[in-house]
Amino acid sequence: MSPRPTATHSSPSAAAPHPAQPPLHGLRVLDLATLFAGPLAAMMLGDFGAEVIKVEHPRRPDPSRGHGPAKDGVGLWWKMLGRNKRAITLDLSSPGGRDTLLRLVADADVVVENFRPGTLERWGLGWEELSTVNPRLVLARVTGFGQFGPYSHRPGFGTLAEAMSGFAAITGEPDGPPTLPPFGLADSVAALATAYAVTTALTARTATGRGQVVDMAIIEPMLAVIGPHALWYDQLGYVQPRTGNRSRNNAPRNTYRTSDGSWVAVSTSAQSIAERVLRLVGRPELIDEPWFADGTGRAAHADVLDEAVGSWIARHTRDEALAAFDKAEAAIAPVYDVRDVLADPQYRALDTVTEVPDPELGPIRMQNVLFRLSETPGAIRWAGRPHGADTDEVLAELGLTPDEITGLRSRGAV
Repeated sequence: MSPRPTATHSSPSAAAPHPAQPPLHGLRVLDLATLFAGPLAAMMLGDFGAEVIKVEHPRRPDPSRGHGPAKDGVGLWWKMLGRNKRAITLDLSSPGGRDTLLRLVADADVVVENFRPGTLERWGLGWEELSTVNPRLVLARVTGFGQFGPYSHRPGFGTLAEAMSGFAAITGEPDGPPTLPPFGLADSVAALATAYAVTTALTARTATGRGQVVDMAIIEPMLAVIGPHALWYDQLGYVQPRTGNRSRNNAPRNTYRTSDGSWVAVSTSAQSIAERVLRLVGRPELIDEPWFADGTGRAAHADVLDEAVGSWIARHTRDEALAAFDKAEAAIAPVYDVRDVLADPQYRALDTVTEVPDPELGPIRMQNVLFRLSETPGAIRWAGRPHGADTDEVLAELGLTPDEITGLRSRGAV
């Protein structure tokens, strides 16, 4: 499979065609969303060729522009989240902004939004108005709790989904508090689900000729990815407790400290791997124990197995442990921070973190597109653009004259 291409230019006007058209070429996406699931889903569509137009308020830019560290006053998170997007400004609550958006919608395939339910309707931009202008439109509505139900009116963020899905309840040490992730996990999972939902709705459109509404509640994808907890409780009354790094389904499975102060992670999800690990660490007699024959039995004796594996690893450096496990065909990985990720030869071979030219900051590195396609690969064509950088160009493409654009700007609509 061919490697993912890196970006070769840094602005929409400098775009050069790829020899093979990306799979979403010709798709137009209007990104009306902010922090973080909706914009991330739109970014994923843009990575594979969709034309994404990012619509921000003229006086209140997407908060991600100021989220996290900045360099020379330029928000770095936005450089990734805003990549492959043309940036325009519209005040959707104003008559001029509303009418301009409807003109954009007439030629769009997808709108992604994450306002509280009822907000677009209050502005005269609900599904009835949008689908009247464009019956083939797919409207992706990304909210904390969905478009209906007793919580639908509440503000919703990924942190709440991480709590309400059961994720936090099973994360952390047994005697510690429920633990939240130090990054936007729920938003990221919801973004993946939204991109999948949008492409599913577009596929359905080829058969029906009609668009539809995607109702994405951020609390739901998180519940889907934590496993069969609902089924376990329904059938067995079982509620999974916090187990730290250990698993209830197999052992040894943990992080272990090496003699040079590094950490490694060991997994033995397969029985054959568990046997190889115990032979490697010099405890083959444990393999003959009746409880060792399956993952559940091993998990019940995690103390014994952790002592066996952990004491062996503690006598070896990280490189020694990795080499020994590799030779034994057992599963191990170093615990990385971002410095290790950028230096790792496997990530480099995959071009997982790629260099993108940027007119504001020069060459910058960020995560590449999510996957490789052998015939129609995606690419990062440019990093996040300045606020409103493409407004005049996009509106001119709609047929607005310079005087009309100036008039909209004077009224605060753009």
